[in-house]
Amino acid sequence: MTPDGMWSIGELAEHAGVSVKTVRFYSDRGLLPEAARSGGGHRRYGPGAADRLRLIRSLRALDLPVPEVGRVLDEEDTLEDVIAGQLRELGSRLAALRWREAALQVLQDCTPPERAERLLLIGALPIPPDTTVLARFWRRWLPPRLPTPLVSAVVDQAIPQPPADPTPAQVLSLARLFAFVSGVRVAAAHCQPEAHRTDKGYRPAVLYEGLREAFALASPELRDRRPAREGEALDCFVAAYARSHGTRDTPGFRHRLAGVLAQDPRIDRYWQLVAELTGPAQPTAGAAHDWLLDALETQTGRAGSAPSISKDTWST
Repeated sequence: MTPDGMWSIGELAEHAGVSVKTVRFYSDRGLLPEAARSGGGHRRYGPGAADRLRLIRSLRALDLPVPEVGRVLDEEDTLEDVIAGQLRELGSRLAALRWREAALQVLQDCTPPERAERLLLIGALPIPPDTTVLARFWRRWLPPRLPTPLVSAVVDQAIPQPPADPTPAQVLSLARLFAFVSGVRVAAAHCQPEAHRTDKGYRPAVLYEGLREAFALASPELRDRRPAREGEALDCFVAAYARSHGTRDTPGFRHRLAGVLAQDPRIDRYWQLVAELTGPAQPTAGAAHDWLLDALETQTGRAGSAPSISKDTWST
């Protein structure tokens, strides 16, 4: 160090235990400003340069990118904010690695004929998963002109959140779910429930508001594995259909409703795959609907009288 407290680039590098090349790199990127230049044009650094260089090295040891190190040094960002951002990014990378590992296990733990099919499924699954394709499916499936907040609420309830640390079985279920929604055609009126037909007097917005409440009431019954039965959940379920059609809940209406719902197109495969992905602790809306329909059919004496139309009659 010179008498005026200045470091040459070599002295600073030696004092900090780094190479001259490292000091020059940080200087060139504005992280370590020069205090002056010697008469021969050599860099000189002030007394605080050694402490600043140690701080730079500490931040870089956390794998912070150089621009973020600069923002911390210039107090444009707090260290806490930068660390929080890095933790989020690291969490995303780790989640992607866990999904990739489970996907590889899906391909490893099967027979050669199964491997070819699974490879196509896994190859079409974004890793880490992006549920945009599921949201697109639901926006096609739902009746048109529903209020935006209601659409968002229904879509949020219907789309499973991919686990951060999936099992191979969950990866396979999600891959099959993506394949299912990508192959389903739902544009034609005959591919959707009767209550989506606004030309027949139904008000789908009223229906879906009521169904959300009915499914919430039925969920504890499903978690406790109780058989389908009459009660508040069933009354709420029927009332939603009655209100959406501008009529009253009567025994005759319940009997007709049971018949209509038994013949409605279904997306049972979707809910089956969602259940495989989320487990029994989180009953799906599809499971709640089936439980309530069973309760209605039992009450009206229609149980087993009319099989519902399978998804296979209208999907690709």
